[in-house]
Amino acid sequence: MLIALVTNPRSGGSTDPHRIAALLERGGARVHTVLLDELDEGGSLPRGTDRLVIAGGDGSIGVAADAARDAGIPLAVIPTGTANDFARAQGLPENLERACALAADPGAATRHCEIGRVGDHPFVNVAAAGLSAVASRLAESHKPRLGPLAYPVGALRAGLTAPTLHCRLRCDGREYFAGDVWQVVIGVTGAFGGGSGIGGTRRDDGRLDVAVVPAGSRVGLVRRAYAMRRGRLTAQRDVSHHRGRVIEVELPPGTPFNVDGDVRERDPARFELVAGGVHVVVP
Repeated sequence: MLIALVTNPRSGGSTDPHRIAALLERGGARVHTVLLDELDEGGSLPRGTDRLVIAGGDGSIGVAADAARDAGIPLAVIPTGTANDFARAQGLPENLERACALAADPGAATRHCEIGRVGDHPFVNVAAAGLSAVASRLAESHKPRLGPLAYPVGALRAGLTAPTLHCRLRCDGREYFAGDVWQVVIGVTGAFGGGSGIGGTRRDDGRLDVAVVPAGSRVGLVRRAYAMRRGRLTAQRDVSHHRGRVIEVELPPGTPFNVDGDVRERDPARFELVAGGVHVVVP
């Protein structure tokens, strides 16, 4: 089996492409290494590639998933990032040796997974504006020291300082919300923040989920944080939860989105599913 190994050296601390390639070859695979930046810029995979393997964090997986979809081959994920929310949502091994053994197993099972897109950027977990984007930015400096615990630290600081946003939300052309919000989250798996989640998402239903947290007291954000850690944000009565094939979000100009851990501006913010999705190697 020929594997195209895509690596992102900026993810976490264990993305050594030489070690990962050696572990994959130990499983009997032939390995050709491709840098994530090359793939993101439209680079092609080697002829005859049987499987694409991405070693990186959540922000790397969307690009790799889209490339695997284009090539019509399965995607295997070796989680070497900080949060590894996609791997957790799919029940993938986080241990490096076990993850490589699974990725190199030609008889491994696969599961169909959806891919979201905002503008030209694919994502597999969530895109969020408001508190999540602020929290992600504030957590960045703490990641080398705290790892996944950097996210709760960032969330605490965001809850104390971040402003509300005025938001208009449309799903499939129909307006569902207009008002001030703490946060708006568009979900594929719905997992984010090192173990948190919006909850209520449905696998392979052909629609994105969106959760809108309305503005209110800062004290009430404690209840929101607890619900997200339990994956039950959408179960809160005053949280607006909708599903749609196309979700459009209007926010103040320049408002950044946290897209699978990468903070970037998206204006206009139009979200949709990528046709076909991708098959992911699973235990």
